[in-house]
Amino acid sequence: MNKFDFLLTKIDNAKALDFGTIFNQCIGLFKKTWVQGLVTLLLTLVFMIPFYVLMYLPLIRMGLTNPESFQDLDGFNIALMIPFYLMILVFVFFAMIIDFGLKSAFFRICKIKDFNESTADDYFYFFKKPYLGKTIKLAATTFGISILAMLLCVFPIIYVMVPIALINVIYAFNPDMTASEIVKVGFNLGNKKWLITFGLMIVAALLAQIVGFIMCCVGVFATASFAYLPCYFVYKEVIGFNETHVIDDIGTIQE
Repeated sequence: MNKFDFLLTKIDNAKALDFGTIFNQCIGLFKKTWVQGLVTLLLTLVFMIPFYVLMYLPLIRMGLTNPESFQDLDGFNIALMIPFYLMILVFVFFAMIIDFGLKSAFFRICKIKDFNESTADDYFYFFKKPYLGKTIKLAATTFGISILAMLLCVFPIIYVMVPIALINVIYAFNPDMTASEIVKVGFNLGNKKWLITFGLMIVAALLAQIVGFIMCCVGVFATASFAYLPCYFVYKEVIGFNETHVIDDIGTIQE
């Protein structure tokens, strides 16, 4: 039995999850990882700044060279906005890559803190040579799925937000699997545990926002990572982290 089939079997035979237990586990782990979550968010923002500048550069240049173009809307040439719209697409795509890679690394750090391992925090683990191509491929895949879901109106995006979030976690702990296998496992786990995962994500996100605003709004940066933790514990409870040892007894892991 290869690793892909083994993970699907684990998901199919997964026990029922308890909302309160997972939520309490999230609170406990957040106390250990809030600093790492803050660093992850700040790194994401820092790496996105150049793309913000590039995205708005055409508008800034237009405003400096011809300020009247924004005042006379009747004579405004919509074709001038094409570079801006193209830059938005490019920006969103690269933002997805940055966010996907850093978030996957954050989940890996969560396991390190959860099990009190001595491994150093590595925020750029999934941007290194062995994984960079797969990080880009998975980010592009989730980006495409999100665009397709939005084109199909609101409800599909509500559904796919759970599998997409779980794809991040599955990649973090199974980077040896192919991109298509990771996506399939993400949707399989999302289908199996959609309701409890969605509920935990919404409650955690709301609580993170509320507590962050109470902390003079700036606290939102420190509490934002709390919304990521439910997916980590859903993965931990359903699949766990000892699967490789079991697979070694069953057969060979697919590389």
